[in-house]
Amino acid sequence: MTPATAITALRRTDLTSLPVALKLDAVVTAANGAAYLAAAGPLSDLLGLSAPLLRIAGAGLLAYAAVVWLVATAKRMSRPAPATIVALNAVWVVGSVVAVLADLGTPTTVGAVWMIAQALVVAGFVELQVSGLRRAER
Repeated sequence: MTPATAITALRRTDLTSLPVALKLDAVVTAANGAAYLAAAGPLSDLLGLSAPLLRIAGAGLLAYAAVVWLVATAKRMSRPAPATIVALNAVWVVGSVVAVLADLGTPTTVGAVWMIAQALVVAGFVELQVSGLRRAER
């Protein structure tokens, strides 16, 4: 697949489809978790968060991503599972903003910006997933 065909395929993908929104969440979350595990030392220096905290967060994010992927690929998706994912994502958004405002973990400026950027990305997942839940109920 060339980059042009990949872009065309992405344009044709309905991101508000619940399974697609969940899969996108799972892939991005897994990538983030893997980065925290693989590069905890350098990221600790950059973000101002402890390497053990980043490793724990990385492992947790990988586990969460696996669950989200399983829900997204289930043959039959019951409403409580994706609704729980939406709620947990919303908690992540609020928690990230509170952590920055309260200076928890004493992040660097780059770390605080990263935490807010992550919160915005996850808020986008919440929006896509809520849209997908609404469409699935019709």
